[in-house]
Amino acid sequence: MDISRLRSQWQQIHGDETSEAVIEQHFVQPLLSMLGFGDRDRVSSFDTGMGIADVAARFPREHQPPFSQIQVNPDLIVEIKPPARRSRNTPSQTVALNLENGSAHHSRALQQLRQLLRGCHCQGTTWGLITNARHLQLFQRHGHLVYPVTPNYELTGDRLESIIDDLKTCLRSRPRATTLCLYNHKGGVGKTTTTINLGATLAVADAAVLLVDCDPQGDLSRALELTPTGTTLAACLQNPEEPITATIRPFDLRIRTSSSIKSAHIFDVIPAAPQLQSILIQAMQTQHPPITRLRELLAPLRDRYDYILIDCPSAWLFLSKSAVYASDAVLIPTRHTDLSSLNNAAQVIHQFLFNEIHTLRREGGPLPLPIFFNGAPTTDKAMAVAQAEIERILQKLPHLTPYFWPQYQANDTSVFAIPEYAIISRAAFARVPAVFKDKRVLGFYQTLVQAYLCPLTPANETTFLNRSEIQHRRSEAPSNGDQV
Repeated sequence: MDISRLRSQWQQIHGDETSEAVIEQHFVQPLLSMLGFGDRDRVSSFDTGMGIADVAARFPREHQPPFSQIQVNPDLIVEIKPPARRSRNTPSQTVALNLENGSAHHSRALQQLRQLLRGCHCQGTTWGLITNARHLQLFQRHGHLVYPVTPNYELTGDRLESIIDDLKTCLRSRPRATTLCLYNHKGGVGKTTTTINLGATLAVADAAVLLVDCDPQGDLSRALELTPTGTTLAACLQNPEEPITATIRPFDLRIRTSSSIKSAHIFDVIPAAPQLQSILIQAMQTQHPPITRLRELLAPLRDRYDYILIDCPSAWLFLSKSAVYASDAVLIPTRHTDLSSLNNAAQVIHQFLFNEIHTLRREGGPLPLPIFFNGAPTTDKAMAVAQAEIERILQKLPHLTPYFWPQYQANDTSVFAIPEYAIISRAAFARVPAVFKDKRVLGFYQTLVQAYLCPLTPANETTFLNRSEIQHRRSEAPSNGDQV
């Protein structure tokens, strides 16, 4: 299959009433062939365990039978949509099914793709593709997260070749890490605390984790008793030729046993430096500050870690914009006792992400994750007030419903919550992540990880608890953190 033949096949697709079968025959199957999937490595109507994917494909494997014989864990699944359907009210008319970014049909198709990727036969599947032969977009799955890695291409004959080149590049070079920013336009919602404890929870579950402190105040770095190296993040933002690897410091804990003290590596950190404030001031005086630079700096590190977590200031200025732009997904902590944090969360999603950053990022990222309530007493009265405020927000911005009430379609308006627990805030003074101080805190953040990021297998959970007991004993020793 060559590009001219694919273009010829694609051009045979015309008319609003084109069926999914025609799109598969004349576009999807030839496209997959050009991407390197052989005839015996593609399967139509693939049962994912959570529904039927229109097409599934796996790259050929040496010394393994073709995918058509195995039919489990494809590399890619494809969700095909028709460009239009018959009107229910006026059958003689057709209704366009627009797959442009932000359209309702695009949102539904993506939701369906996410569900299919959660199927038991797709546990090892990385990629998902949505197309109606007029638009096409590739998504990557990392745990529970499914986020865009290409623009939502509008297909034209003269662009097919470059689009295929882009798809080949993505499929050959999957980055290991997911980059996650903790952000709310409202301060005091526990962004830094969540970053530290989420990172520690992932690390104990055997993930390689990097924390990036983008806040000039340096609360995260101070909480871990880490100071910058000779090469700072500020220096790298000013001069991209500076090696970002030189900014990294390990965070270790010393474990006291009956006979010795051992050092256990938890995660790596890029500490904040006071010079970040100067970077912020310079950016405010620049008409077009380089908010893409942090993403470019972190790119070489994405094959060294499983998760990169970024802590940034609340103010929507250069450093926060850079952190959000650099991310694959944004996790938004709120406090249900602080109604302004709920309204600010809506502003983050609707204005900062959808209207600003998504316009700058060609592929339409990052992905906003549903809000969660962070560290406030969950009394019935307070929750009722918060839910009433969310209702008011969603009356004005109904498209934000999945980000406040992710289970709304199941008539469930609950919001994930990490309870108030005094030891979480006290742990910051001990220079130890709270997940190493108390098993109940471990449970809170383990649930957060499983709800938002990835499943924890029974083996992960056992390791998690065993190591937490060691670190809990460590927390009672006189020295609670160590710089290396």
